[in-house]
Amino acid sequence: MFDILTLNHISRHGLEELSPSVFSVSDSTASPAGILVRSASMLDMTINDGLLVIARAGVGYNNIPVARCSEAGVVVFNTPGANANAVKELTLTGLLLSSRKIVESVKWAKTLKGASNVAALVEKGKTNFAGPELSGKTLGVVGLGAVGILVANACEVLGMAVIGYDPYVTVESAWALSRNVIRAVGLEELLRRSDYITVHIPLVDATRGLFNAATLAQMKENARLLNFSRGEIVDDAAVLHALKTGRLARYVTDFPSDELLDSEGVVTFPHLGASTPEAEDNCAVMAARQLKNYLENGNIKNSVNFPACDLGPVSGCRITVVNHNIPNVVGPITSVLAKAGMNIAHMLNKSKGNYAYNIIDVDNACSETTLSEIAEVNGVIKVRMIERKE
Repeated sequence: MFDILTLNHISRHGLEELSPSVFSVSDSTASPAGILVRSASMLDMTINDGLLVIARAGVGYNNIPVARCSEAGVVVFNTPGANANAVKELTLTGLLLSSRKIVESVKWAKTLKGASNVAALVEKGKTNFAGPELSGKTLGVVGLGAVGILVANACEVLGMAVIGYDPYVTVESAWALSRNVIRAVGLEELLRRSDYITVHIPLVDATRGLFNAATLAQMKENARLLNFSRGEIVDDAAVLHALKTGRLARYVTDFPSDELLDSEGVVTFPHLGASTPEAEDNCAVMAARQLKNYLENGNIKNSVNFPACDLGPVSGCRITVVNHNIPNVVGPITSVLAKAGMNIAHMLNKSKGNYAYNIIDVDNACSETTLSEIAEVNGVIKVRMIERKE
């Protein structure tokens, strides 16, 4: 039985993936083997010794202490693509709001309440809210992951010329892109050519403050910037200055700050990107399935701190080893197994950055002594044995 802690409300569709005969799910478990979380901050949370996995029902994971988890051998999952359509739709909404002064016009129309000549006032006042159409304009998409691809393809259908930039674009993503999307060789080219720019990249050290005074200075005059990734990717002070000088015509973001609220030229949403019932269900199901597969089979998919590793379902006995990515770790592990007279049927070893992961299928269960000897190998962080349940 695996104890699972929920730190937020998790969709029942996700929880239904966890059989009550195998998983005990609670919002008050003291020493969980797994954690399901959405937006709750875990940055100051103590990582208990028995914790094996954290599954984030969403894409961003800056609410999880990933570095501490890695050192403790805790695999952290996110759910890329599960909320992509919801974010795409809100991005399209943001594009329209950035052009047509819709927010301002709605606020103004409400001021006409009680006037005897509403129709005449509307006809007279509407000229204050004119804005350009999207068709025929150039959109720059920074980040061609699950969301960026959907946005790029949708806007191409709307009649926009689309430029994409992502130095780490995958082959799978490239195949999913419309053939009409133009590849920018660098961010500067995209900034220089785009009338609208939308950002769909993760928040990491390299992207923090990526859109700053220097970056914004490379954009077209009166360009429009949209940020549905993370607030810290854009320097708010630089944006406000660019709006005042005319470098930017509009900034639309899903991440309000005190500086941005009520600032002219800024449209803020209260982090609504994934706030659809469909997205919440999709994220919960994906997170629960990944957590389940790791706990029951030791397989890893969509981890932010460890490599993808999959040997399918456990067929007999499986040993998993989390270790630092340093030389001379695998050899001593196999030596321990050989000394114990254990035959390796299948073995998979992969690394990601400073960490590595091993899945070792053996013919029969190993003793606690053997597991302890593997744990003592230099560089090993965590060892686990998984046996097939009949």
